[in-house]
Amino acid sequence: MTTDDLLIHFYSRREAIADGVLVDVSDAAREAGFRFPVALTRAAWATCACVPDGVSGQDEAGRLWDVLTMLRHACRSAARDKSTLYFDVLVLNDETTPKPVRLKSVCGPDDDLSPCITVMLPGED
Repeated sequence: MTTDDLLIHFYSRREAIADGVLVDVSDAAREAGFRFPVALTRAAWATCACVPDGVSGQDEAGRLWDVLTMLRHACRSAARDKSTLYFDVLVLNDETTPKPVRLKSVCGPDDDLSPCITVMLPGED
């Protein structure tokens, strides 16, 4: 073993969810047709699912459903060998007009190495 092979720290998906770094939306994702666990990063959640003060006619469940619907469409149209997808969702974050927000989805291994999906802003990893 070399020093390049040495694992210094491992931060599990379970720990990230417990810490609030990831928001587990697997129950809603199952209702939307996903077979794998799905989580959003806190930043993606804040940008797309949370309803800002002063915005009426919106709720978190509906906004999350929009994210999951657009993700499902992106997954269906993507090549089978792609683990990273980009997609847009229209989000109303003020009282004017919905604007597109670009999101990135990565399908990778969960803590037990089974597949899981993480949705994030494009600059996150």
